[in-house]
Amino acid sequence: MTTVSQKQVVVETEDKQDNLLRLPYFVSVEQLSADDVLHLLQRAQYFKNGGEVPALSRPIFCTNMFFENSTRTHTSFEVAERRLGLTVIPFDPSHSSVNKGEKLYDTELTMASLGIELSVIRHPENAYYNEIIRPKEGQHLQMGLVNAGDGSGQHPSQSMLDMMTIYNEFGHFDGLKIMIVGDLTNSRVARSNMEILNTLGAEVYFSGPEYWYDAEEFSKYGTYVKNIDNEIPELDVLMLLRVQHERHNGADAKTEQLFFDAKDYNAAYGLNQRRYDMLKDDAIIMHPGPINRGVEWDGDLVEAPKSRYAVQMHNGVFVRMAMIEAVLRGRKLGGLE
Repeated sequence: MTTVSQKQVVVETEDKQDNLLRLPYFVSVEQLSADDVLHLLQRAQYFKNGGEVPALSRPIFCTNMFFENSTRTHTSFEVAERRLGLTVIPFDPSHSSVNKGEKLYDTELTMASLGIELSVIRHPENAYYNEIIRPKEGQHLQMGLVNAGDGSGQHPSQSMLDMMTIYNEFGHFDGLKIMIVGDLTNSRVARSNMEILNTLGAEVYFSGPEYWYDAEEFSKYGTYVKNIDNEIPELDVLMLLRVQHERHNGADAKTEQLFFDAKDYNAAYGLNQRRYDMLKDDAIIMHPGPINRGVEWDGDLVEAPKSRYAVQMHNGVFVRMAMIEAVLRGRKLGGLE
């Protein structure tokens, strides 16, 4: 796997046309090389610094199709779209023909027929996007797509805003010690981040209840740590994950019912004052949200000086602008190339 050294990781703030990312769709971090990530972060930083938004030659209609609840991601994408000058068409899944049994592909075909050229979709099914980006013989759907999260699969926009937050803090990725703690099995954030952090040269560690750790899947990306207190003093980034009770089913749910206790979880894996004080002075704490206060993170520490929770959300708007622009340019929409 390609890694990037500290000297190679340079994120400029100028607008360089030859560095702009161009993609037909943005569904997974697996699409991205190290250079792709850096160019995307460069563009996001350009927007964050007040850089000029590209002018569209004609209106571009887009829609946000969220089949799971969302506050941060949904709102962030809409702010990003409006900043880019897109026309956002509302979509409410609870009042859509999906409830009549319509397949996602057919919903997208309807949207495309009505003139919508870009969809941002969050869906509970892993890799839902394959039926859209890989039409079968005889299907002719043409739709730009940005994945806002698929089941427990990928969450590329959260991963990119996390990378931006880490880079803004340290100026590089190479050799940073980053621990991802919590409900690993059910976390699309963990999957996206472990892949891209490896590509960028970070040292990744995992922790959390062993019944939420799949060694076959995760061990190739990092090292499992049973007692997080042994590693916390050496960490640069402590990345907490939400316990996703809504995704626990079958044997997982039974295990949780037998063993999960919020206070015990907090004592073993949560960020409390004692662990906060153990962190290095320049270490940072991250969380994709929403936070279960008192479980993953003691509430009075959510806005403590080492926390970057609010910074992550702020960076999310600019990263999503860069992601959307990459798809607009990749599909040559609105005169962008």
